[in-house]
Amino acid sequence: MKAAVKQRARIARVRRLQHGLAASSAAAAAAQVRNLEGNASRLAEMRGDLDPDEGMTSGAWLSSAGELDMRLDAARIGLVPTIDAARSTARAKEQVRVVARQSQESAERLEQAAASAAEDMIERRMNKITRRRARPNHNEVTS
Repeated sequence: MKAAVKQRARIARVRRLQHGLAASSAAAAAAQVRNLEGNASRLAEMRGDLDPDEGMTSGAWLSSAGELDMRLDAARIGLVPTIDAARSTARAKEQVRVVARQSQESAERLEQAAASAAEDMIERRMNKITRRRARPNHNEVTS
């Protein structure tokens, strides 16, 4: 029974490690999504800042600003598939994390059950030993 308890404890430790790795991976994927979304919003903000000021503006500046607008738009639009892929990856890694957490909880319950069963077995053995000692010896003749 002791071996079963040790094996279940080992399995629980492995499941905790697996959950930790899955949680770390899911957190990194979520951070990547936030980073990409932040980049897209910065690109949109930069594009908005290129509006010409009131007053006289040179044609060269307008041409440069228009080209920069197009490049910023292209970069922002180019990020959309990357953001979608990152979100998909983050969702998948979160699902893996949830499954790993469920496996960890299951292993911990099995470990507790094995420990409880071992304690019950030890208690039963102790009760048997004390009952044997408590029995009167009928083979002796009383005077």
